Amino acid sequence: SSRVLWTLAVTQFHKFSIMGKKASRKPPPKKAAIKLSTVFDCPFCNHTKTVEVTMEKKSNMASIRCRVCSTSWQTQTNRLTEPIDVYSEWIDACEEAKNTADA
Repeated sequence: SSRVLWTLAVTQFHKFSIMGKKASRKPPPKKAAIKLSTVFDCPFCNHTKTVEVTMEKKSNMASIRCRVCSTSWQTQTNRLTEPIDVYSEWIDACEEAKNTADA
C-alpha cells in the first residue's frame, strides 16, 4: 500500500515537473544610448564649446547661439533632427554665405 502511494506520488511529481511552467530566461541587458553633444565650437570667434543648440520639439524650431560672440541662427526641424544636424546645417549655411559673398 505504501509502495503504491509512493509510485503514485512519484508519477504525479514527474507529471508536474515535465508539464510544469518553463523557467524563463533573464532578458538581455539594454544597450546604452550614445549621448550626442549639444555644445559645439564657434566658427566665427574660434572658441571651443561655446555654441549651444536648443531644440523646441513642439514648434519644430531649433536655435543655435554662441555664448561669446552672440552669433545666432534658427532653422526648422522635424522629429528626427538632432542637435548635431542643426550645427551641420549652420556650418553649411555659413560656408554658402561666404561663397556667395566672395563671388
